[in-house]
Amino acid sequence: MKKELIEKWVRPEIRAINAYPVPDPGRLIKLDAMENPYTLPPELLEEWLHALRDVPLNRYPDAKARQLTDRLRATMDVPAGMDLLLGNGSDEIIQMLALALGGPGRTVLAPEPGFVMYRMIATFTGMDYVGVPLREKDFGLDRDAMLKAIDEHQPAIVYLAYPNNPTGNLFAEEDMVAIIRAAPGLVVVDEAYHAFAEQSFMGRLGQYDNLLVMRTVSKLGLAGLRLGFLAGPREWISELDKVRLPYNINVLTQASGEFALRHVAVLDEQTARIRQERDRLASTLGDIGGVTPYPSAANFILLRVAGDADAVFAGLQARGVLIKNLNRAGGALAGCLRVTIGTPEENNAFLTALRESLG
Repeated sequence: MKKELIEKWVRPEIRAINAYPVPDPGRLIKLDAMENPYTLPPELLEEWLHALRDVPLNRYPDAKARQLTDRLRATMDVPAGMDLLLGNGSDEIIQMLALALGGPGRTVLAPEPGFVMYRMIATFTGMDYVGVPLREKDFGLDRDAMLKAIDEHQPAIVYLAYPNNPTGNLFAEEDMVAIIRAAPGLVVVDEAYHAFAEQSFMGRLGQYDNLLVMRTVSKLGLAGLRLGFLAGPREWISELDKVRLPYNINVLTQASGEFALRHVAVLDEQTARIRQERDRLASTLGDIGGVTPYPSAANFILLRVAGDADAVFAGLQARGVLIKNLNRAGGALAGCLRVTIGTPEENNAFLTALRESLG
């Protein structure tokens, strides 16, 4: 009876997909989720806890999160005249975009391989999804294919991750601009890894009527806060704000985010260390036989192994290291694994385990 009820009422496209998988790392070294491996220094942790003592848990949060919004505006170099929409991570913002621009026959378009939530949230909200393959050799944008798909499908939303997840590369600026100009609807440049890329489209806001920039503080070192934001012209932000659930940014996130961003220099120093480790790890991986690392402007490295990628992944787990197995996605990612940049000690443990797993 339960199965019959589920089949009757749950939409078939929802029944056909799996929930987003989040593995339990247990005691493994966790290098699978693009997290900053560093915590705040002890003296700042004490200050943060002191700041939380006065947070009024019995009251609803500021619905507009005004103090946090002002701090984000200043910290993230949001151009004058642009507005912000805050979300419970960038995932909620992607959902708000789909709710506001969705409808029968409306399409989301993005390069692939790309961030899986673009496709999943399009499915959740009843939108069509079109993935345009990246060039297999270097995972760059296939500009002609993208422009052709835009002309054919007239998408309501185009997502361009800059740098891209899971490949780690920055798309060519001229290709991005050509897509922004050709798109009939919104183009959202997803800059989740902006702290590591040191390149951005934020300064171009206002130059194009259909351009928005999305960011998150997760990769900066605040993943536990679940805080993302969308920047763009007030006219767009005010319409998207209509589908935001009231009080979506809780009081602890507002207070914690505002506190952490007042000390952004500490986070910037951590991201600089991660960039240095990324370069060291990429260089070392390039010297390991049977391993091809791809250039990365993020806090992770995509690598292709010559042997059985599933066996290498299992070997790493057996040796205490958890990374992301992308081989199961197939296509251009066949044979690929993705490792997050950890501390020097974690990265060395990964390299040792990788060499042993390769046999």
